[in-house]
Amino acid sequence: METVVVGARGSRLAQTMVRELIDHLGGCPVVEFKARSVMTDGDRDRKSLVRDLGGDGAGGVFTTQLEEELLAGRVDIAVHSLKDLPTAPPAGLVMAVTPPRADPSDALCGSTLSGLRAGARVGTGSARRIAQLKAVRPDVEVVPIRGNVPARLARSKSGLDAVILAACGLRRLGLDDAITELLDPVLFAPSPGQGALAVQVRAGDRELLEMLNAFGDPDADAAVRAERALLAELHGGCSVPVGALATRRDGLLSLYAQVTSLDGRSRVDGSVTGVEPEAVGAALAAALRERGADAILDQIREPAAR
Repeated sequence: METVVVGARGSRLAQTMVRELIDHLGGCPVVEFKARSVMTDGDRDRKSLVRDLGGDGAGGVFTTQLEEELLAGRVDIAVHSLKDLPTAPPAGLVMAVTPPRADPSDALCGSTLSGLRAGARVGTGSARRIAQLKAVRPDVEVVPIRGNVPARLARSKSGLDAVILAACGLRRLGLDDAITELLDPVLFAPSPGQGALAVQVRAGDRELLEMLNAFGDPDADAAVRAERALLAELHGGCSVPVGALATRRDGLLSLYAQVTSLDGRSRVDGSVTGVEPEAVGAALAAALRERGADAILDQIREPAAR
């Protein structure tokens, strides 16, 4: 029996995602999967904001070390949260067809949105979530937080009125009861790829890639490809406030996206339907740029470039 080493971050959530993938691949009796944890820059520094660690489209503070392990042959598969993966893949690596996607929604824990008191303190380290929250509740105080899911969740019971987390992470950890409200994706469009697993292999491992592709979800794959194409066209990453969500039914893709200023005062959004994921993403990115997305993103990037 062939042994395939599956690498991921060492967090409980990352290792849960590895088990999720291995369970999904349970129909491969000729392969034994072995999990291996890898420490990333984002795991070493749990205090700095992601945008201060270089976590943009070119950075990959949660993914670079995993990709290096994969290229070096120390792991055979790298599993990431797709929203953390830069849109430009390194030479020699490819992504398998996306497995079934979990709920991409954001969740508010500790209070409902309407139930937040005036001046409430809400925790999140995400530029996108900060911008979206300020757009609908400009009165709240946003408190930057980092750390693993349980640590961030605990802040809702210690000094904060609520925290915003990805619903998929909470559910993967069995923390469904902590969700007070699932946030409306029209107001809180999720990070491109949120809820989906990114499964990377070496480009030369064709047999392994074909096996993984056979277990992929074509609809989920098309949706996240459209979202990531939009992000790439906007030259964005996890440190900029770009939200996007695509769905595909009967071969037709519908993509909605928004770009919001960090103070919540400016927002451009729109939607596009089509068939080819990359074309849909590029078309919506062009429409958002015509409506002023570049001006919003340039204001955010300029301080970071100094």
